[in-house]
Amino acid sequence: MKIIPAIDIKGGQCVRLYQGQMDQETVYSDNPLEVAHRWADAGAEMLHIVDLDGAVEGAPVNSDIICQIISSVKIPVQVGGGIREIPTAGKYLDSGAARVVLGTAAVSYTGLIHFLAEAFPRKIVLSLDASEGMVAIRGWQEVTDMSAVDVAKRFEESGVSAIVFTDIKRDGTLTGPNIESIKTLSKNVRIPVIASGGVSGIKDIEELLTIKDPELEGVIVGKAIYSGAIDLSAAIALTKKK
Repeated sequence: MKIIPAIDIKGGQCVRLYQGQMDQETVYSDNPLEVAHRWADAGAEMLHIVDLDGAVEGAPVNSDIICQIISSVKIPVQVGGGIREIPTAGKYLDSGAARVVLGTAAVSYTGLIHFLAEAFPRKIVLSLDASEGMVAIRGWQEVTDMSAVDVAKRFEESGVSAIVFTDIKRDGTLTGPNIESIKTLSKNVRIPVIASGGVSGIKDIEELLTIKDPELEGVIVGKAIYSGAIDLSAAIALTKKK
């Protein structure tokens, strides 16, 4: 299971939101590039970058700094936020992104994900952000009436590389991940799952490592590493022992 640091960019700054609310942010750095190198130097095997402004606007807003990060670190980078058109996905992949992450498109532009997954094998990641089990879209501003499992099953044969599953109510709260929801999704869908939201300490990492059949591909960690609640290098070392 990979420990994947999150770098959420809003207004050119590295921030963390509370429960996905754009007006409840904590700014951790005005230099996302520096943050990316910090996590890479700590041993991260991948970075998860989200253009928060782009997620709301529906098109990239912070793509310049994101592309700078992609070109300057030596580890894979997956990018999400505002990717709702083929040229946008192509731009990030051409810039060297290992994978692009699409969320709103899973509900609103289903055909786009199928097309991209065929055009760019193993480079498309589905982002399912859920509030009380229901998928939210457009930067988490709109909650649908579709469950994460039901949406995910639409793409089992599409060739998407993974699913990033985020419990919005837990995100940025340090209250622990929603283990049962993560288990439910991973056991009911034949696509690798990356957990996200709520990780508060090393005990949460240990609990996520107990999920088997199938095991998780990774976990995205944000506020816990920014606040110092988790030492990234120590968490990565823990996964290597399992």
